[in-house]
Amino acid sequence: MLPTPVNPGTLPAPSGYSHGTLSGNTLHLGGQTALDAEMRIVPGGIVEQFRQAFSNVLTTLREVGGIPEDLVSITLYLTDIPNYQAHGREIGRVWRELAGPVYPAMAGIGCTGLWQPEAMIEIVGVAVVPDERLRRP
Repeated sequence: MLPTPVNPGTLPAPSGYSHGTLSGNTLHLGGQTALDAEMRIVPGGIVEQFRQAFSNVLTTLREVGGIPEDLVSITLYLTDIPNYQAHGREIGRVWRELAGPVYPAMAGIGCTGLWQPEAMIEIVGVAVVPDERLRRP
């Protein structure tokens, strides 16, 4: 079976990339920054950007019938690790609000910049969705 692009209609229309790629039961979640529906990075700080970026990840996951428990790996690319760490409790609350007490394998990687200059975070992930819930686009 060929990999299938997954591009929820509620996210900004991609150009030159896909929000996700489904291969079998494995959904590779493309890097999500804090872009809103108008293709703007949400205002505020790292907590607001985390909320938007992670919501974008979950929107792509739900498009194929996935739930947060299906996440097996998350990688956070951060332009300011100390800022993220300083807001760790707030970010943890946002995580639990959106995904519950599910924590997949995770990594946080510092970087000097992201595609949108005002982006502070980009989230990449992998999920495995069971057959009984899987919806193919």
